[in-house]
Amino acid sequence: MTSTALLTDHYELTMLQAGLASGAAHRRSAFELFARRLPGGRRYGVVAGTGRLLDALADFRFADAEIAHLREHGIVDEPTIEFLTSYRFSGDIWGYPDGELYFPQSPVLVVEASFAEAVLLETLVLSILNHDSAIASAASRMAYAAGERPCIEMGSRRTHEEAAVAAARAAYVAGFATTSNLEAGRRYGVPTAGTSAHSFTLLHDTERDAFTAQIRSLGAGTTLLVDTYDVAEAVRLGVEIAGTELGAVRLDSGDLVALAGQVREQLDGLGATGTRIVVTSDLDEFAIAALAAAPVDAYGVGTQLVTGSGHPTSGFVYKLVAHQDDGGAWLDVAKKSKDKVSIGGRKHAARRVVDGTAEAELIVVADPGTEPAWQPGERPVLVPLVTDGEIVAGEPLDVSRERHRERLAELPLRGHRLSKGDPVLPVEFR
Repeated sequence: MTSTALLTDHYELTMLQAGLASGAAHRRSAFELFARRLPGGRRYGVVAGTGRLLDALADFRFADAEIAHLREHGIVDEPTIEFLTSYRFSGDIWGYPDGELYFPQSPVLVVEASFAEAVLLETLVLSILNHDSAIASAASRMAYAAGERPCIEMGSRRTHEEAAVAAARAAYVAGFATTSNLEAGRRYGVPTAGTSAHSFTLLHDTERDAFTAQIRSLGAGTTLLVDTYDVAEAVRLGVEIAGTELGAVRLDSGDLVALAGQVREQLDGLGATGTRIVVTSDLDEFAIAALAAAPVDAYGVGTQLVTGSGHPTSGFVYKLVAHQDDGGAWLDVAKKSKDKVSIGGRKHAARRVVDGTAEAELIVVADPGTEPAWQPGERPVLVPLVTDGEIVAGEPLDVSRERHRERLAELPLRGHRLSKGDPVLPVEFR
């Protein structure tokens, strides 16, 4: 087992040590993860990373190596070392599942435990959900703009190696069809696909030699990269060698709208009416939307996806919203500093859906252990993830993917506009 316990910030342990010394660290507490606003004036956000977080939580243990590091560097004192040696999260966690939508103030994750147990999870929770949800939020807009045309995630070479695996998972949840990342295929079952790079063509003495080698090895259904030299000549060569059963051609540069039209006309003229056109080249949701009228069959998206299309984090924060006093009564607490106001109290959330259309995000503040009485048409959004320290959730990735498809279908049409605007659903506090 590889421990995830040190994937955290030093200040979590600083707070833990001081809280243990004062005795306050043992108070039952409620933390919540939420975003004060949606990035970039987007109409909705997408939750991804919930399943990854549960995997990381299962390995959140301070084993011998982690304890030795803390002791060697004097990071915490011996009483804190003793606490960490036996640390096991024993509290409860609720959360929005993978593929769910969120809005400003949505309680995407609720953690109830002692302050000591809950505060240690802050960095782990934020790093996973901020990254994965940012990728999924961008991917959802891209996949919607693409319509029925599939999107291929191919950003591995533009980000950290582990971030690439997480990005592929998040993109698949949000509607992408495949990924180029093989580890994402092995670890999460995301379908994988790949073509070839310009280097393969340049390696051979001629483009004909390169295409011949690829088609002989991979079959006529392969995808040829046709813009290394002259596009029209490459398309002609590809059909000559593979025949009219050539699987696809890929365009990676130039005016993609005009070029796709020219290539489609040429392919049809050569009898390759079933050969698909795949376009790449720094695409984002706006470029994909601009290609809607072009004869394109699939989109490959890399850099813009793995950087959240300009918003690489979701802006989630993890805040203490309530804790018990020494007598066991719950006290609501909240940060009140300028521009960073929080709302105290443990939150519960539901979405009001009328005749298949979502109308509002509903949030109720109530003491832990008190479940609101939701009305007909109000669907609870938070689901149990961990109960008394035991992980109680887990689902195939295709279930998360289908959830996202269903939630998008519930949105009013204005929610899919790419222009900046207010969140499509109002958030109503009761």
